[in-house]
Amino acid sequence: MKPEEIERMRDEALAAFAAAGDLDALQAAKVAHTGGTSPLALANREIGALPPQAKAEAGKRIGQARGAVSKALAARQVELEAERDARVLVEEAVDVTLPYDRVPAGARHPLTTMMERVADVFVSMGYEIAEGPEVEAEWFNFDALNFVPDHPARQTQDTFFVQGTREDGKPTVDDESGIVLRTHTSPVQARALLGRELPVYIVCPGRVYRTDELDATHTPVFHQIELLAIDEGLTMSDLKGTLDHMVKALFGSDMKTRLRPNYFPFTEPSAEMDMLCYVCRGESVGNADKPCRTCSSEGWIELGGCGMVNPRVLTACGVDPEKYSGFAFGFGIERMLMFRHNVEDMRDMVEGDVRFTRPFGMEI
Repeated sequence: MKPEEIERMRDEALAAFAAAGDLDALQAAKVAHTGGTSPLALANREIGALPPQAKAEAGKRIGQARGAVSKALAARQVELEAERDARVLVEEAVDVTLPYDRVPAGARHPLTTMMERVADVFVSMGYEIAEGPEVEAEWFNFDALNFVPDHPARQTQDTFFVQGTREDGKPTVDDESGIVLRTHTSPVQARALLGRELPVYIVCPGRVYRTDELDATHTPVFHQIELLAIDEGLTMSDLKGTLDHMVKALFGSDMKTRLRPNYFPFTEPSAEMDMLCYVCRGESVGNADKPCRTCSSEGWIELGGCGMVNPRVLTACGVDPEKYSGFAFGFGIERMLMFRHNVEDMRDMVEGDVRFTRPFGMEI
């Protein structure tokens, strides 16, 4: 408790704080000189053992020493924190003048974006998204959709058959397996009718396969989106109104559609749907001064097939054709992308060149 001992303890603490080169060293010095077992703390505890007349003087002396130590500690803390912040600013500095686009931004594939955009049009109308397997049973792909056994589409020149195994253990050949890579998304419609309660309002996007050569307008793997509506009292006028809404939502409010008679096994009556040429808006028809390459000056562009669901399809899927009716249509996403964005070669969509996808950006 001698004055010179208290001064020595204080001076040792001040010297330790001054010698601390960083915040970790200062923390260690703080524990050593201000903690519960530090010399000044132990001296403070001994005041109680002193005679009454010596307690006041000893308490004052130790209190002044501890106050000086606390003040020096706080001052050194501020100095070291300032040094740390200045060092971080230098070590972690960012040169904002460096090029920021050395790694180009990515892009979603336009086919994905287009397929989702079309699906969103129908979801907003209350339709549900339905999906199905790409490796499909021949019954769903053909029989349930009223394709007769000798229909040309069921031959290997149009359809990819998946090799299977016969009862004798040998692999099947040609079209014996009964398993195909689906040639359209229509099997999803058959599965939906078999597995859902009526009424059914679905849209079916997905990948399909056909034995086409890859060229500017064809590819053996492409994407379709089909729609199916089954309810009581549906007519061709409901189909036409739905088509009109879709085309206007995707190509503009001034677009129009028309239906031309056609034949499809799974619809009756069937029609091809055309839309007004999105480039010339029909103004090139009979106008030699303003020819249109897109529609060959015909004023219309074929978009896809449609029609009222054939009663035989309804019967095959367990739906009473006397009570329910419905309509369906489908078209290729690649074809729509070509129309909407003036893509001239379908091979650009499948070759994976980022120079094709990047201009479409990251639209979701």
